[in-house]
Amino acid sequence: MRTGPFAGRTVAALGQDLREGRTTATELARQALDAVAGLDPALNAFVTVDAAGALEAARQADGELAEGTDRGPLHGIPVGVKDLIMVAGLPVTMGSRHFSGYVPDHDAACVTRLRQAGAVIVGMTTTHEFAYGPTCDRSATGPSRNPWDPARMSGGSSGGSAAAVAAGMVPLALGTDTGGSVRIPSALCGIAGFKPAYDAIPSDGVFPLSRTLDHVGVLAGDARDCLLAYRCLTAQDSGQDAGQDSGQDVSRARVAWLDPAGLFPGDPRVVRAARAASGAEEEVRLPADAGGELRETYTTIQSCEAAAVHADRLADAPELFDAEVLDRLRAAEEVPGWRYVRAMAARERLARTVGELFGRHDVLALPAVPMTAPPIGRREAVLDGEKIAVRAALLAYTSPWNVLGLPALTVPAGLVDGPDSPNGPMDSPNSPMNSPSGLPVGLQLVCRPGQERLLFEVAARLTHS
Repeated sequence: MRTGPFAGRTVAALGQDLREGRTTATELARQALDAVAGLDPALNAFVTVDAAGALEAARQADGELAEGTDRGPLHGIPVGVKDLIMVAGLPVTMGSRHFSGYVPDHDAACVTRLRQAGAVIVGMTTTHEFAYGPTCDRSATGPSRNPWDPARMSGGSSGGSAAAVAAGMVPLALGTDTGGSVRIPSALCGIAGFKPAYDAIPSDGVFPLSRTLDHVGVLAGDARDCLLAYRCLTAQDSGQDAGQDSGQDVSRARVAWLDPAGLFPGDPRVVRAARAASGAEEEVRLPADAGGELRETYTTIQSCEAAAVHADRLADAPELFDAEVLDRLRAAEEVPGWRYVRAMAARERLARTVGELFGRHDVLALPAVPMTAPPIGRREAVLDGEKIAVRAALLAYTSPWNVLGLPALTVPAGLVDGPDSPNGPMDSPNSPMNSPSGLPVGLQLVCRPGQERLLFEVAARLTHS
């Protein structure tokens, strides 16, 4: 296997090629469609491919450019959309048999903004069923697979979007993030992923998992492309936002390493790689017990809100759920209402507690996930000598920022060998990635709302230093 045409090519460079006549949107769309046809059978990143729609949108983008209409950085750029974000006229399954054959007649608000920006939608990308899992190996259409080693998880729940970008099938994709579902697969697949502040990108027309934790996010080859997409998907109001300079000297940005041990055990090699990539000189820790309380608060809120979303399906057609997802939803039904009320109160208190760290620092850095990509189907692992649940591990470093609604960006931080592959999975001939032995590690950067531009400036400094 080989990577597709967009591996290592940025949205900005593609846009420059378009505007200077070296390529056309139609040619880019054809390249994306050919790459999906060639690579996707091994990776299952796409559920639906809209060749006719993509080529029509690309021809329109070419025509507009020829007439002098330029819609911005995403004009003519091929994009994948997660299979629970409504796209009018395309099947949207939510990864579930419950929605087999469902075709919405409206676009989600974020898709409307993609179209207004001139983007070319190639198709729908694989999601964990109803986005209820960080592994993306439980879907009615089968697991999405990691381009670095197809025997491994892409991570989830936006696993198809991550695999599609990492394999170079498209340069950009939309995902959703309730506890890490953009950042986890981005980290495991070696790309960048951004979860903005809560409700920064509208979620209208996105099938919910947990309404107060859900975020729409973007996945791309690098952080600069995430910023371009974010700026196109958010309303540029007055005040400091992603469209403006931060007003701060990035060389003086106060970046602190947040000791991940306060959240969950981690593979020491993964932690070391992320720590080295962070460039942080100062280390901070969460207050005692805050990590456990954040984890419990997240689980309680998500469980209660997910059970509410699926109550009718659980009553009427439970047999249509994947067995593992059904078990989780049955457990979620048992969480009492009083725990939800207490969790919402704890959320406010934790926001104040963690917010104190930003009084002294601009950006917090920590690993995106505590491990490299596990094999598909793996549910237990050993981290730093301790037996752990894979699902809990994958969510441990990302879910706190959903509870608190804070912007969080994941960027590649190097490679380490997989713990269960002493020779490194890259030695496998099944891998399309032309790279030394190893699996990707992600570095996560977190900031306060309103400091997004500084966050991206810090990421640029770290990834180009």
